[in-house]
Amino acid sequence: MSAFRRAKLSSILLRTLVASFALAGLAFGAENPLGEIMTNSDGAITNSPVDGVTLRYIEVNDIRMRIAEAGDDGPLVLLAHGWPESWYSWRHQLKYLSELGYRVVAPDMRGYGGTDAPIAVDDYNIENIAADMVGILDHLGEERAVMVGHDWGAIVAWQTVQFYPNRFDGLIAMSVPFAGRQERSPMVEWRETFGDNFYYILYHNEPNGVAEREYDSNPRELLSRLYLSPRSPRESPAITDPRASAGGWIGRLGAPKSLPSWLSAFDLNYFVGEFERAGFRGGVNYYRNFHRNWELTESLKNAHIGIPTLFIAGERDVVIGGASEARLQGAMSRVVNDLRGVILVPEVGHWVQQEAPDVVNQAISDFLTDANIIP
Repeated sequence: MSAFRRAKLSSILLRTLVASFALAGLAFGAENPLGEIMTNSDGAITNSPVDGVTLRYIEVNDIRMRIAEAGDDGPLVLLAHGWPESWYSWRHQLKYLSELGYRVVAPDMRGYGGTDAPIAVDDYNIENIAADMVGILDHLGEERAVMVGHDWGAIVAWQTVQFYPNRFDGLIAMSVPFAGRQERSPMVEWRETFGDNFYYILYHNEPNGVAEREYDSNPRELLSRLYLSPRSPRESPAITDPRASAGGWIGRLGAPKSLPSWLSAFDLNYFVGEFERAGFRGGVNYYRNFHRNWELTESLKNAHIGIPTLFIAGERDVVIGGASEARLQGAMSRVVNDLRGVILVPEVGHWVQQEAPDVVNQAISDFLTDANIIP
C-alpha cells in the first residue's frame, strides 16, 4: 500500500475514533428568515432562504431533481454537494459567483432534499450520478460547464469529467483528492485495514439499513455533531470502544458545546429539516457503491484529466490526513495534466466552502479568470 494511501486511511481512522470534525446535537432555536414556508405536495421547501437564489424542479435522467439557481447568463458553474449536505451547502458560492456574472446551479444530489431518492442501491452508482450532472447541462441547454464538487460531490466531479471530458471547461474539487483508479477495490482495503473496528464507510455498508435507521432516528444529533470546526469545543464521546460491535456512529461523536461561528441556528435547522423529510438512505447508498464504482471505472484506469483543475481543502480536514500542498500536488499531478494549484486553508476543517467562504470564493474566482472562463 502506498504511503499516501496509508496516511489517508490513518486519517479516516482518526476521524471515526476521535471525531475530528464532529458537531453537536442541541435543540437550537428555530429562527426562520423564510417567513411563510412554501412547500410542494411532498413537503419539499420551494422558496429559498438565500436572496438571489431560486429553487425549482427539473426532470433529469429519469428522476425529478430540485436545483438552486442564481444568475441567468454567463458560463455555467455546477456545484455538487457531499454527504450529509444539500444545495444549501453552496449558499455563499451561489450568491457570490452570480454577482460576478456566472450562471450558477447547485442541485440537491440524487437521494437528497427535494430530489427523488430511488430505492435500488445500484441507482446510486457513479455512472448514474455522472449522468445526472450532464443531464442538468442538457436540460438547461448548456453545452459546457465548470464542475465543482465537495466531499462526495468531489468524487462525483472527478469521475464526471472523466466520463464526459467534452462537456467541461474546468474542475474544482474540494476535500477529496484524486490520484487515479486504485489497483484494488477500496472496500477490500478498508475491510483489511479496519477489521473488527468501526469505520463509518463499512458501517454504511452493513446489511438491513442499520446506518440510516440510526441517523433517521435523530438527524439533529448526527448533523450537529458532524458540522464542527477542528477546534470546536465538544463533550467526550459516549462510545470509546473502537470495535464495531460497540455501537453506531452518533455515540462516537462528541456533542458540541456551541455552534461554530460559520453555522447559524437557522443553517442547522434548515439542514436538519431536509433530512427529517428526505431521510438518509439515499445519501448512504452512495457509500454502498464504492466497489461497484471501482468495477465501472476499469476503462478509466489509465485516463488523465486534461482540463484546468484546482484542489481546495481545509488544512485540518482529516480527509487529507495532514498532507502538504506539495504532496497533494505530486499525487494528483500523476493523473491531472493541468493542475493549476492546491490551496489548503489554514486552521479550517472539512466544511471548507462554509467555514471559509471568502477564501474559497476568491480562489474560485481567481481560477476561473486564470482559465479564461470569464463572463
